[in-house]
Amino acid sequence: MQKPEIKAAVESILKGKHIVLGITGGIAAYKSVTLLRLLVKAGAEVQVVITPAGKEFITPVTLSSLSGKPVVSEFFTANTGEWHSHVDLGLWADLMVIAPATASTIGKMANGIADNMLVTTYLSAKEHVMIAPAMDLDMMAHPSTVRNLATLESYGVEIIEPAAGELASHLMGKGRMEEPENIFSRIERFFMKQCDMLGKKVAITAGPTYEKLDPVRFIGNYSSGKMGFALAEECAARGAEVTLVCGPVSLQTANPNIHRIDVESAEEMLEASREPFANADMGIFAAAVADYRPESRAESKLKREGVEEMSLRLVKNPDIAATLASVKREGQLFVGFALETDNAHANALGKLRKKNLDMVVLNSLQDKGAGFGTDTNKVTILRKDGTERSFPLKSKREVAADIIAEILS
Repeated sequence: MQKPEIKAAVESILKGKHIVLGITGGIAAYKSVTLLRLLVKAGAEVQVVITPAGKEFITPVTLSSLSGKPVVSEFFTANTGEWHSHVDLGLWADLMVIAPATASTIGKMANGIADNMLVTTYLSAKEHVMIAPAMDLDMMAHPSTVRNLATLESYGVEIIEPAAGELASHLMGKGRMEEPENIFSRIERFFMKQCDMLGKKVAITAGPTYEKLDPVRFIGNYSSGKMGFALAEECAARGAEVTLVCGPVSLQTANPNIHRIDVESAEEMLEASREPFANADMGIFAAAVADYRPESRAESKLKREGVEEMSLRLVKNPDIAATLASVKREGQLFVGFALETDNAHANALGKLRKKNLDMVVLNSLQDKGAGFGTDTNKVTILRKDGTERSFPLKSKREVAADIIAEILS
């Protein structure tokens, strides 16, 4: 039961928000009526977009009566020729929620098959997108569905996991669409999160560094930058002004509140990070910075002809986290990362103390699905006050939300 003041805050947060509610052809479509009613009651403006198959389960008349808006299903109205612009819908909305999302629609979204108004609207969406899958347990567990969901998650789509229970087939298993009240709570939290870092400045490092041997070769590591980028997107989604200093990666940022600075080497990353971290309320060192660089760099490509052996002399790179945290001012909070292969806990604690950090996020290459190049991570967060908290394997987007929530606490 919500306290009156919390209920009022939620209503003011949702009041006037523009939400596209997508409904697809599954028996769970009847639950969407309850979700629509909750959203409208909280003050949101809701535009329903339904697939042709969805109309077999719930009528547009019911949905239009509750939303106060004509339901959109086709690209144009047959008798008047009125065009329904998926582009305009994408620009209008603050959030898009597809509930239920069938296996067919999930597959189309993941592969860009724009053969109906709902998928076309999704492909034009500039706003955050949530989907609540609903299907039979075998379809839910099929490798193609698993792959399509992972693809959508990598695009930034938030997956509202289905529950386990009795399905339309009368079998028992995972595939029931989450209850409308719980989906509504996720929507509440999404809009609340947009406010909890408003006015805050955050600086983040991400990705690898490349230390050149010659114009075409370098020393580097396998970091993809996915964890740092997920943290940047999470902070920006919560209203923060984010500066992201990143090494060579193939990733793109989505939120306009992220100012991106691309660098290559550890020395370049340090210089580019000095001002953003000095001005930040919060600094997160998520980059996998090379510990060493070649003492000298060849000006032209090194040739192997006539050279049987080559010795490479390395020198230490600056420790970016330790350097910037050593001049941390009062009120700033700095967080580091520790990717370990052995003595993980002890090494992470050592970094926490030696580098003047407030928190360290520990992940180990011993944990399957954690570390470089993956879309998932498994972390333990260690605090300066001696407390720590471990999390199970999750997507890096979810891990980012856990880390930021821990920082804000």
